[in-house]
Amino acid sequence: MTLFTFLSGMITMGFLAGGTFFLRFWRRSSDGLFLAFAIAFWLLGLTQALLALTDFPVEESSFFYLIRLTAFIVIITAIALKNRKQAD
Repeated sequence: MTLFTFLSGMITMGFLAGGTFFLRFWRRSSDGLFLAFAIAFWLLGLTQALLALTDFPVEESSFFYLIRLTAFIVIITAIALKNRKQAD
């Protein structure tokens, strides 16, 4: 269990760092896609941190799945909105 906790911490840190980079890109360009990616990465980091801190044996049957699903919905929505703006 110690290795799982350690690796979950590393993955969480990676997600949070990635979200921070996307936030910096959003501040420079004001492109909403970067903000959506930052939010999605932070949600994925939150999911990973909660998995490490709790004892859920099956991730897919817990509410953590809904947080991860929300992150992917944010990404898909942002890409669709970006493509719609470019098509107009």
